[in-house]
Amino acid sequence: MVKGARFSTMTGGQTVRPCLPEITKFKQYGASGAWVSDFLPRTAAIADELCFVKSMFTTQVNHAPAICFFLTGSEMPGHPSMGSWLTYGLGSETEEMPGFVVMTSRDKEASCGQIFYDFYWGSGFLPTKFQGVKFRGQGDPVLYLSNPDGLSRESRRASLDDLAKLNDLTLKEFGDPEVSTSIALYEMAYKMQTSVPELTDFSKEPQKVLDSYGPDVKRQRSFAYNCLMARRLVERGTRFVQLLHAGWDQHRNLNTQLKVQCTDVDAPSAALVSDLKRLGRLDDTLVIWGGEFGRTPFLQGKIEDVKSWGRDHPYVFTLWMAGGGIKKGASYGASDDFGFAPVKDAVHVHDLQATILHLLGLDHTKLTFRFQGRDFRLTDVHGSVVKGVLA
Repeated sequence: MVKGARFSTMTGGQTVRPCLPEITKFKQYGASGAWVSDFLPRTAAIADELCFVKSMFTTQVNHAPAICFFLTGSEMPGHPSMGSWLTYGLGSETEEMPGFVVMTSRDKEASCGQIFYDFYWGSGFLPTKFQGVKFRGQGDPVLYLSNPDGLSRESRRASLDDLAKLNDLTLKEFGDPEVSTSIALYEMAYKMQTSVPELTDFSKEPQKVLDSYGPDVKRQRSFAYNCLMARRLVERGTRFVQLLHAGWDQHRNLNTQLKVQCTDVDAPSAALVSDLKRLGRLDDTLVIWGGEFGRTPFLQGKIEDVKSWGRDHPYVFTLWMAGGGIKKGASYGASDDFGFAPVKDAVHVHDLQATILHLLGLDHTKLTFRFQGRDFRLTDVHGSVVKGVLA
């Protein structure tokens, strides 16, 4: 089955690869009959809103290159992230909030968690005004949001006006676009002093809505909190919100940790889709849920070590999408019977990126930026729009 496929060094030399039995049951849900795990009951309840892509695949076998490839179109750091490409192509809808916001989380047990590098939301060779703004997991979402003691808002405004004049002189002299970026970011930070406190105030949210996101919705650094923040950001004009949740790397603790991870993301993810629909925002908001690669159908380690079952990575995996022009209650593509490789309507990472740009009104072959003598794009020289997932 593996036919010389590459794996991580953790099972690269493993010659015996017994297939791992199921650790949870799957059932069919909704009019669409979508198969969903018992670990994701809230996701199952909205199955008819979702389009499951079951034939995603990638060529990257370790986390950092795979996440980088998924988010930037290149396994090497230095290329613009998807959110940066989108804000570059579409511009910003608001001057009060960043066009591209990133939030990270991990489970409360602080188990296995990947490192989230800044280049996952970096602007690469695009001007830095298009990079993602990472909201912090404690205190003020953005550093220096509050004025220092003794500095009034009026004094801060005056100092920013003087700084802008100095920066404008520098811009005229040297023509460096990074100077204009600095001017814009200072102004954005000033405006965020009033917009961000309102953004993070959940007191006016109906209790029923808060409950739908789960018990952790008011805990900063939780996936639930970030999902509600994502909805509120979208309402206020942020173009692209990227949520990263660590802890999916179950090489030795699949029996226990997988359920923890699923519980973390199940209710908040479903609530985000339902909440956007309740507010009439789902049709023009694209929600994507997935990972950087799949897991192997075979066991990492020995079959008799029941308490330390795990899986290596990659290849084929499933993700779902909702809203934003996506076909509802659908499943696209298929893997083989072992869940190892795509066998029907394979969707490469570049195909997904091309489709996302298409759904947001952009042609992936024309959204380019000239750098070091050539035109670059998110999909490099690859990718085709997956028309089978479009409504």
